[in-house]
Amino acid sequence: MSKIVRKIRPSEYWRIGEHESYFSDMSLKGLHLHKIGTYFIHFKKGEPKRIEYRMEVTKKKSISYEQIDLYEENGWEHVTSYQYFHVFSSPEESNAPEIHTDPAEQAYTLQRLSKILLVNLIAMSLIVPLSFGLLSATWFLDGTPVLRLVEGHIIQQSIMSIILLFYVYYSIGAARAIRSLKRDLKEGKAINHHAPWQNSLHKNSVFPFIFIVVALVSTILPVMQLIKMDTYTLPQEDIGLPIVRLADIEQNPLLKRDEYYIDEVDWANRYSTNWGIFAPVQYEVDESGIVEGKTWLDESGPYSPSISSEVYELTFQAFAAPLVADLIKWNSYEEEIDSYVEIDHATLDELLVYEEEGKKQIVAAKGKVVMYVRYYGYADVDHLIENVAQKIEVLAKKDNI
Repeated sequence: MSKIVRKIRPSEYWRIGEHESYFSDMSLKGLHLHKIGTYFIHFKKGEPKRIEYRMEVTKKKSISYEQIDLYEENGWEHVTSYQYFHVFSSPEESNAPEIHTDPAEQAYTLQRLSKILLVNLIAMSLIVPLSFGLLSATWFLDGTPVLRLVEGHIIQQSIMSIILLFYVYYSIGAARAIRSLKRDLKEGKAINHHAPWQNSLHKNSVFPFIFIVVALVSTILPVMQLIKMDTYTLPQEDIGLPIVRLADIEQNPLLKRDEYYIDEVDWANRYSTNWGIFAPVQYEVDESGIVEGKTWLDESGPYSPSISSEVYELTFQAFAAPLVADLIKWNSYEEEIDSYVEIDHATLDELLVYEEEGKKQIVAAKGKVVMYVRYYGYADVDHLIENVAQKIEVLAKKDNI
């Protein structure tokens, strides 16, 4: 069995003469064209010899058996096809007659391809603004772009928009090149089957490589998020999570859980995990309780304290400060945002606190760790701050190990 050697397929497939020359030069190295795929060209390894190649363009993606038989009768063997392009080969010593002897007639075969490329370009040009409009709305409409980036869900959408933009650029190049080639053929300028290919084909091989990398990343990221993303009932005992526990804040032996189960998960006392390329460790936690015999000060009902937390361990510390600002904006009412007070703390890089009767919000950061806490209850805010600082310290130290 012949060994198959794969090389990245140059993106500018419309450079017909340069591709023909490239295939011929590869045959001199013992690499004979076998198949053209979406991202790779497959060569069979064999004896070095000079083989001539010709690319035929058809109006449809398929080529008729009659046309293949006609070319084979004239010494050209069908090798492979890719979309509207079909490659034929013939050993140099056979001196097979040219497939096309009339350039003007060959120009006619490009007419259908030119129309298809134009339609594709128009379609993509309409899709791209819509895609970027939706992307911009997701990024900036709520004014929390760093939070969206850190959560990771927007990265997939951003990658897809970049890919669409690449396709527009690619389609413009293809449409212009085919139109130029068609014009030259009509003027009687035949395709140079031995055109220099080293500079142009090597250069545009970079684009498929980048596209392959981007495609792999866009596939891996959502898979990683699905693996890491889950929701669990929060155990009453400490399981080592870097989160502030309601019992530690209330310090009341009469505190009991206020439970709310859906599908075997207590959503009133749960923690969720997530992963993102810019925040590989993420926790979102809710915990609720009730103290029998105690009521809220306004006598609105039994005293039922609760605490919610969001914890992020970032990839880059530079994201910490803007993430703090975004968490405040996302989790606070508009009238609350300006009421946060910045407090100096011995161990924290940043600490902002909002306090009103029965409600406290804290956003704190140290190194690459950022934590947001919202607490409803009557515990002292200083006690809450120290618990936040302790939990951040645990994760920050772990990050520096």
